[in-house]
Amino acid sequence: MEDAELLELAASLARRAAAAILAVRRAGFAVDRKSDLSPVTEADRIAEALIVEGLRAATPDIAVAAEEEIAGGYLCEPGEAGCRLWLVDPLDGTKEFAAGRDEFTVNIGLVEGDRPRLGVVAVPHTGELFGAIVGQGAWKEMSAWKEAGNGEPPWEGPPPPRRPIAVRTPPAEGLTVLTSRSHGDEARVRRLLGERPVARLERFGSALKICRVAEGAADLYPRFGRTMEWDTAGPQAVLEAAGGRLVTADGAPLGYGKPEFENSDFLCWGRDAA
Repeated sequence: MEDAELLELAASLARRAAAAILAVRRAGFAVDRKSDLSPVTEADRIAEALIVEGLRAATPDIAVAAEEEIAGGYLCEPGEAGCRLWLVDPLDGTKEFAAGRDEFTVNIGLVEGDRPRLGVVAVPHTGELFGAIVGQGAWKEMSAWKEAGNGEPPWEGPPPPRRPIAVRTPPAEGLTVLTSRSHGDEARVRRLLGERPVARLERFGSALKICRVAEGAADLYPRFGRTMEWDTAGPQAVLEAAGGRLVTADGAPLGYGKPEFENSDFLCWGRDAA
């Protein structure tokens, strides 16, 4: 498959997963605990099965690593030049979902070597779907999947119109800075910013923060705390395609193929904000 076809595959699966998550939410669900005591729900499991099965069926030549069940049997070594790997977080922001908040996403990314190549991020509650191929621009569409109920979009023909998105130059009044609801460290953020003026500091969950920087609604998202490669691959592709940067503390682009798939702290910057 060409990149454009792979992106459409990921977008279709993200829409279906979003509808499945909302169906679980409407029906009610229990919250279980994984071995690390982080929450997991039926929505996580259903969405992951849907996405992973769809990717494996359509792209048997590309291995899949997903949050709830890391797939083995890689056809190449993750991180090596030319190696392609799907990274899937079927429900990013499970804590927010379990708490009844709306800040959760579906993240699907394709990495090639140690870099994100393309990705999608679906926001079930709002109907937003972000997508991108790095080097070819990023877009956003507003979907109506939450009304479908069966995991399929309720329209005939092509998906809803897409509009290009891009990071912004920070406004004169100051930066809009986003931090994690559960991993924010305001004192550390203030030290990072130094004398830069800050107009707003907002807290919420999930990869939605990266997408808000990508579409020019915010300027900076610093992440201090543990994340995994499936949390960032899709969103990073969207941000980079929109003209932003996702970098480690030393300014290097966040790479992939790391031991145990674990990320270091990182910063998401919009245009000219660094």
